[in-house]
Amino acid sequence: MNAGEFDLIVLGSGPGGFAAALAGASTGARTALVEAARSVGGACVHRGTIPSKALRETALRVSRAHLGEGIARFELRADVELKRLMGQVDSIARAHAGTMQRQLERAGVRLIHGRARFLEPGKLEVRQLQGAPLLLAARAIVIATGSRPRQTPAVPIDHENVLDSDSILSMLYLPRSLAVLGGGVVACEYASIFAHLGVAVTIIDRAPQPLAFLDSEVTASFLERFGDAGGTYLGEREIVDVRWDGVSRVDIRLRDGGLVTSDKVLAALGRVANVAALELERTGLAPNERGLLAVDERCRTAVAGLWAVGDVIGPPALAATAMEQGRRAARDALGLALGHPPEMAPVGIYTVPEIASVGLTEAEARARGETVVVGRAHFDEVARGRINGDVRGLLKLVVRCADRRVLGAQLVGEGVTEIVHVAQVALIAGWAVDEFVDNVFNFPTLAEAYRLAALDAADQLPALRASAAEWPAARSA
Repeated sequence: MNAGEFDLIVLGSGPGGFAAALAGASTGARTALVEAARSVGGACVHRGTIPSKALRETALRVSRAHLGEGIARFELRADVELKRLMGQVDSIARAHAGTMQRQLERAGVRLIHGRARFLEPGKLEVRQLQGAPLLLAARAIVIATGSRPRQTPAVPIDHENVLDSDSILSMLYLPRSLAVLGGGVVACEYASIFAHLGVAVTIIDRAPQPLAFLDSEVTASFLERFGDAGGTYLGEREIVDVRWDGVSRVDIRLRDGGLVTSDKVLAALGRVANVAALELERTGLAPNERGLLAVDERCRTAVAGLWAVGDVIGPPALAATAMEQGRRAARDALGLALGHPPEMAPVGIYTVPEIASVGLTEAEARARGETVVVGRAHFDEVARGRINGDVRGLLKLVVRCADRRVLGAQLVGEGVTEIVHVAQVALIAGWAVDEFVDNVFNFPTLAEAYRLAALDAADQLPALRASAAEWPAARSA
């Protein structure tokens, strides 16, 4: 058995593992990345994020075409294949995976394709498709092996009538109706995408509203737009069982006696960490009751020398969040400063419309004892919003009264995952809200909403007044 000694070993090449490996190698640490699949990128590239966003782009085109029916009539063929709606997704995924691999190679990461299992803390055996097993050792190992959809006895997944988030895009054709079980990110993204493709979509969830970790005003705006697209949200409902009738429909029986019937069902009831094959019991580490790995704020597990990032540690299970976790885990493992706190990392959710957030929400700030004001800008106040036909978009700035500092931003509307980074930079730089007021944004852009929201916040704060002695001489003259 060949042996390899490394400073850092990363298991899994999805967003979290990829970022961890690059962060480790960039410091000069001897870094290895173990990936079971033939290609890097994980489910994010090949089954999740990229394929679903390709379908989302088509949904946006369809939605815009309907808005333009006063100029030209548009109708989506009823028998159009789902794969055609996703465009060149295979080539997009291959191209991105190739880019990721070149970046890893350029950084000096040793990429090993094979299945890893622990022999003991700090030691792994990797079985390759060809050749003898490899024995790898490192003082720091980052687990980033992703997750699989959670299954429950009440919801039997057959991948044809009742699908999960891995199989939903394998449907041949668009269904006429779709029931989505769950109110998390995956559920809401797919629900809104299919609704904008003309499918009658019903979300069924235990919570009173979906995406509970987000600002409630933003979530309410999303739900309103989902309803306008023909979608229905059934909150505070409990599922008793799900059954295919053997012919053409699926019946969902609810605890309150209700019955929901649809052509297809998407079960998006959370995910379970892909760790069974790792034989973690040899290290003393075990998943929690939800099948996830518990970590602290540095992504350290309960076992020394083991870190975990991405889907294996649970919500929000977003690609960008996983990348930040991977970076932090690698730096912590190598004894380096972590940099900015996790709340500086933006959240982007690709529902229709998009949702984005960075920093503290209004509720989170008040829970910490902060006295804050909230500045709002609606996209009907921004020329670009009217041009885009997105007049109901919203940008919120959370501002601390004591020093006028921006603590967070929450946005909903098409394109907000692009402009949330303006707020991210403001948080990192420690900007006061007045920096937005005194800056110029390109016209017409959605980013102008920052200035409007900042003006709204400033109007609620004590005015900034300069004494006469501080006025420029030319002005006083």
